Amino acid sequence: MKAMILAAGRGERMRPLTDECPKPLLKVGSEPLIGWHLRRLKQAGITEIVINHAWLGSQIEAALVDGSRYGVSITYSPELQGGLETAGGIATALPLLGSEPFLVVNGDILTDIDFQTAFERAEQLTADKQTAHLWLVENPPHNPRGDFALLSDGLTSADPAAGEALTFSGMGIYHPRLFADTPPHQAAKLAPLLRQAMSQNQVSGEKHTGLWLDVGTVERLEEANRLAAGW
Repeated sequence: MKAMILAAGRGERMRPLTDECPKPLLKVGSEPLIGWHLRRLKQAGITEIVINHAWLGSQIEAALVDGSRYGVSITYSPELQGGLETAGGIATALPLLGSEPFLVVNGDILTDIDFQTAFERAEQLTADKQTAHLWLVENPPHNPRGDFALLSDGLTSADPAAGEALTFSGMGIYHPRLFADTPPHQAAKLAPLLRQAMSQNQVSGEKHTGLWLDVGTVERLEEANRLAAGW
């Protein structure tokens, strides 16, 4: 299985820290934020990694190079300044990701999701002829209503009121056909694709109850460093 780490965001809410440093390279403890993902992916046996980047992307390539420091192999999918949004970035990187389901990891999240389970989830996704599997988490203070609902049968709904209202963790497994109608090199959001797939019972999900922190503000970066101090 291949994995893609989304690292193209500008990090507006993290300014001025991100004026001269891309958000994925901000230090969390002893590692850049993206380094924690690379280590966990390696531990899970996922070593073929695609990373997209836009803002200060050359710094990301210079810092991570080919990934050998982390025991993985990194291929880059550069985007123009401003980026392509999540779906546009994934659609552009599809030639690097192949024809089988792949894992996508939001680069500005700190989490202990067990990526080793992605192999089993991908097999089930293929067997059920679905297009996506999402990890969902309890709603944080900045998203109290949630994004989607987890239903009793393991499927997800675009209506948070339809089941247990949860927040999308930014981690998911996708079949390439989810992006069949998304042109490469054009900006496109992921949420509309997921909602459409959910309306066709094409998206499964599970609730993660462990560590999950959206490192999207300076305050949450400080919290991430407090967490990492104990590792």
